[in-house]
Amino acid sequence: MEQPIFKRIVLKLSGEALAGQQGYGIDSAMITSIAEQVKTIHDLKIEIAIVVGGGNIWRGIAGSAKGIDRATADYMGMLATVMNSLALQDALEDVGVPTRVQTSIEMQQVAEPYIRRRAIRHLEKGRVVIFAAGTGNPYFSTDTTAALRAAEIEAEVILMAKNKVDGVYSADPFINKDAVKFEELTYMEVISNNLGVMDSTASSLCMDNNIPLIVFSITDEGNIKRVVLGEKIGTIVKGSVS
Repeated sequence: MEQPIFKRIVLKLSGEALAGQQGYGIDSAMITSIAEQVKTIHDLKIEIAIVVGGGNIWRGIAGSAKGIDRATADYMGMLATVMNSLALQDALEDVGVPTRVQTSIEMQQVAEPYIRRRAIRHLEKGRVVIFAAGTGNPYFSTDTTAALRAAEIEAEVILMAKNKVDGVYSADPFINKDAVKFEELTYMEVISNNLGVMDSTASSLCMDNNIPLIVFSITDEGNIKRVVLGEKIGTIVKGSVS
């Protein structure tokens, strides 16, 4: 049997990853592909928590730029993450993966409230836990949510699945053809060079709690499994480069 190198992970999905090629909303083929990839690592007995963004439906910063109060815009974004989480839960259960959604904003008819001990118990019982509604506070991104939840549940790594790039680059590879892909980085390099992997709050939280981050492409089928089996793909970000 294949041996994973991690026992408990946080998988960070951007909202755009769920939109697939259509760029907006939820693409059924893409969300099914993600669910099937998650199932392959769930079958390896890995404990999986997922944080999903909401950018395929609503972006708080973009809404704020259009004149909506920033806190209000961010709460709207949190609701978008709940919609994505419920869709992902449905897709996962369609392929036979038991799943629970926990939200930072209480909505008991829809999902469980976030309770750390309950989340850990779900993971120990083999259920995938999807953390929705961000941290429950405006001004904090879902990247920060992933870092916070990873620290709280004592995850060994954050897997950041991207739908446009296959790692961290020195510049936008779609704009600058001379952009260089990094294999390894430290969090200090990410922050000081403003590489845009995740926001500075999330990067600092990961650095302070010694949580490594692996950035890779989710559009290549099977990449999630390759990462958890230890294959060197994408970019790894950690406290220090070996």
